[in-house]
Amino acid sequence: MRGEIIAIGNELTSGRIPNTTSGFAAHHLFEAGFDIYAMHTIGDTPKLIGEALKRALGRVDFVIVTGGLGPTDDDLTTMAVSKALNRPTMPNLEILSLIRQHLDTNTGQPQDSLEKLAWLPEGAETLSPETRMAGFQLIHDGRPIFFLPGIPHQMRILLVEQVLPRLATWYEGKQLTSSQKVFKSFGKTENEINHAIKNLQLDERVEIGYYPVFPDVHLSMTIRGTSKSETARLARKSSILITDKLGDAIYGSDRDTMESVVGVLLKKNKQTLAVAESCTGGLISQLLTSVAGNSEYYLGSVTSYANSMKTTCLAVEDHLLNQYGAVSKEVALAMAHGIRVKSGADISISVTGIAGPGGGSDEKPVGTVFIALAEKNSTEAQQFLFSGNRYEIQRLTAQTALNSIRNYLTKPKQA
Repeated sequence: MRGEIIAIGNELTSGRIPNTTSGFAAHHLFEAGFDIYAMHTIGDTPKLIGEALKRALGRVDFVIVTGGLGPTDDDLTTMAVSKALNRPTMPNLEILSLIRQHLDTNTGQPQDSLEKLAWLPEGAETLSPETRMAGFQLIHDGRPIFFLPGIPHQMRILLVEQVLPRLATWYEGKQLTSSQKVFKSFGKTENEINHAIKNLQLDERVEIGYYPVFPDVHLSMTIRGTSKSETARLARKSSILITDKLGDAIYGSDRDTMESVVGVLLKKNKQTLAVAESCTGGLISQLLTSVAGNSEYYLGSVTSYANSMKTTCLAVEDHLLNQYGAVSKEVALAMAHGIRVKSGADISISVTGIAGPGGGSDEKPVGTVFIALAEKNSTEAQQFLFSGNRYEIQRLTAQTALNSIRNYLTKPKQA
């Protein structure tokens, strides 16, 4: 069963307020087994509202309309629907009684603007009058249309408590079952991942989408079908194929983040971590501490921009800074070693680089970064050349540093 979502409001088309209601509705409808054919955002223009509604009714099984149901002069949805569907407005006595009771209690005076809420198109059924939220349903040409308030929290309540149950009853047995999974990858481009998955020749029922979510690339897998068991079986089989093909490029799925995955691995391996940052300015520490329970494995960090901080807090020797410069493999190694020794951590990571926009040279252009990882028996460093603006270089550096920790913790340990 297919539906269409129409969001109404000049505040949406002007960009003054983001349209969050359509995304919420689409997500929950999809989860309930319904497909969304299209989503539209239009202004408070009766002609456009009518045209959009009639066009939707000609191609889908149900329609969700949000916005334009309030008492003010710019709330024109009800009037536009009445004209477009040739359904004259009539007073809903239940709503009218509730409005007048409310007004008499609070002001002692009737207000025509609020009574506007009680005038609905002929055949309309209110969704939840006792909650005092605008919202009604129409059945037109055998198709249900739901009109919901544009106020996000009111719309969400009515969608979950009223619309979804009514649709489930109306189209009982016709909803699809679905299985969804998002694979999160880092280190490969969107094209590289696309090429790898293409060669898998997955079942035609498996829909794959590719979404760059800087600094990652996310791959979504969606499977829709009438059999829940068959959909689940195909999802398991496809997940194994995708994971095997992309290997270490996949660091997690769904709600995982690189920092949460690293945290799980540190706890599993019973390892503690400390960080020494230069060009990232504390970003790695911020990411690590955004994960609940990080105090079990994360000891702390030193953000050392000035050379004096590197020598004082990280025990980096002056001759290394003088001979190789702060942005160098040698200094990165010394930073990682210094923070590990001073903190007593099992492993440590350090970053030093040129985030830009200035400070680069022919030998070390903007984006040059050194990342070092130290553990009890060794310290290793890698050089990278990242591109982008200052934030992008810092974010890539932080994600690469965390990924280095992940790779270290997942690689087989020598006996």
